[in-house]
Amino acid sequence: MGVTFNDATKKLLDGNNFPILATINADGSAQTSVLWAKRDGDTVVFATVRGRLKERNMARDPRVSVSVFDQENPYDYVEIRGTVEMTDEGGRELINELSHKYLGKDYPEEPADVVRVLVRITPTKITGNAA
Repeated sequence: MGVTFNDATKKLLDGNNFPILATINADGSAQTSVLWAKRDGDTVVFATVRGRLKERNMARDPRVSVSVFDQENPYDYVEIRGTVEMTDEGGRELINELSHKYLGKDYPEEPADVVRVLVRITPTKITGNAA
């Protein structure tokens, strides 16, 4: 049986809270990014652009951590550790969906050569006071 989200974790991910993704640089140091994300069942999904540092880091080492805190009460937080799977399919659609979640409007059109990657985090450990 995999790791599942409790109601408090689901509420944080379903809200307009900004997750912070941590990846591992080639030299072993940490790299973090604030991003838009959503829950898909008991996984976290977000979109990034092929070639960005976080995408290169995840392609090399799929271990990540995502921290999310409630903007209204920052003491209410969760850390989700897990591994990622990436696909080029659905990335453009997801970034537009997330733009509606966070901004209430369509995501600006991008050049055709920009490859949007859909990233799915499968949790292996969940911690924090909302865990």
